[in-house]
Amino acid sequence: MRRVGVGGFLHESNTFLPAPTEYQDFVHASLTHGPALLERWSGAHHELGGFLQGAAECGLTVVPLLATFAVPSGTISRDAYERICEEMMAVLRASLPLDGLLLALHGATVSEDFPDADGELLRRVRAVVGEELPIVTTFDLHANVSQQMIRHSTASVVYRTNPHLDQQARGVEAARLMDRILNRAARPVQALETPPMLIAISRQHTGAEPAQSMYSALDEVMQWPGILSASIAMGFYYADVAEMGPSFLAVADADEALARRAARHLADRAWGHRAEFVGNLPSCTDAIARAIADAAQPVVLMDVGDNVGGGSCANSTVLFGEALRQGARSVLVILYAPEPVRTCVAAEPGAHVRVTVGQPPVEITGVVRTLSDGRFVETQMRHGGWGACDQGVAAVVETAEDHTVVLTSRRMAPFSLEQVLSLGIHPERKKIILVKGVVAPRAAYEPIAARIELVDTPGATADNPRHFAYRRRRTPLYPLEPEADYP
Repeated sequence: MRRVGVGGFLHESNTFLPAPTEYQDFVHASLTHGPALLERWSGAHHELGGFLQGAAECGLTVVPLLATFAVPSGTISRDAYERICEEMMAVLRASLPLDGLLLALHGATVSEDFPDADGELLRRVRAVVGEELPIVTTFDLHANVSQQMIRHSTASVVYRTNPHLDQQARGVEAARLMDRILNRAARPVQALETPPMLIAISRQHTGAEPAQSMYSALDEVMQWPGILSASIAMGFYYADVAEMGPSFLAVADADEALARRAARHLADRAWGHRAEFVGNLPSCTDAIARAIADAAQPVVLMDVGDNVGGGSCANSTVLFGEALRQGARSVLVILYAPEPVRTCVAAEPGAHVRVTVGQPPVEITGVVRTLSDGRFVETQMRHGGWGACDQGVAAVVETAEDHTVVLTSRRMAPFSLEQVLSLGIHPERKKIILVKGVVAPRAAYEPIAARIELVDTPGATADNPRHFAYRRRRTPLYPLEPEADYP
């Protein structure tokens, strides 16, 4: 039987956040070894679940290694990165010999010592397994793909949807490609193109233009004879690294020129439409005013600058404060607020409380309606592919203005509507819902939203890259430098 190792190390690192991501952040989210990996990820709507499903379909024997992720946050500390890498290398050495390796990586992971942390992990893995062992990797659509990642892998596959609803499918694709490699039915060669441009986070919805046409072009390239796989990674400009920006990747069957031509074809198409990928969002004032005036409900406003899925703090009250200032009623908002949660727990359900929440501080007065341990399960295919979720102890406070304020003791990206349904909240009954995300929460909120609008809010995940002071990025990059050229 062909023995294929399965592992993963995923983290989206926002280098503009002051607090590092520590080892315990991975432990709290998910860190599994050996049989526990199989139990945690079997059947999951995630690439790791896809690896396991695809391996079973192809008759591959899975050797579980290590799999871990943490909620998007700051640069990974030196200690955390080295501990996880050492654990990965130890279990990898103990599992040899292997016939192949399937690795789930993010592609925008940054540690204190290694801006290209994914590439460094692959370099270490390659040093352990040797140059001949096939390594097939999956990457997040927001990866900043480096030449080092490509050099130390045999083939790479990137998610093709945002919201990420195809993670499991990409894992299955990777496993099937591994099977072809092991059967000598495919000899992958990779090519990478990285035009000097950025794609605004607000323009990265693959179900709408301009991204939709870019992915239609990808579908066409996938049909070219000799192409095994092709991918677009739209980049993550909250990670200040040399590779920051979109990447266009092609995997061809023993034809390097074909791989280069396919990757360049995709890159040229995006470069020709680069002006369309610049963000242009409404202000808080305008967005709230329109939402109040809208006859339909609920209106979902995406708080782009406090996008938890991009590593933000989940406690910005800029948009909520504007709603209060304009006299909005029936607003639903989720805020990370551990101290106010403790106040609510002490007061017990039914009690009136006055707490100060968020940044800038906002005082709310209301009734504690619900207390919860914050745990829930998402059974549907949603962005992130997570099933069991934990937002920590949570409190629901309702105000006289019919505002529903959910206070959590752990940061959680709003990828699942169960985050509020599990608390007894009926989101479809609210007038305005403030969601701390950009594109990813659409899969959860589109079914109940009258309309969705992205809002230009400040913060660690602001839409406009001009708000950030970069030190490592390449120059020039369009639109930061309009004169950028891609010969």
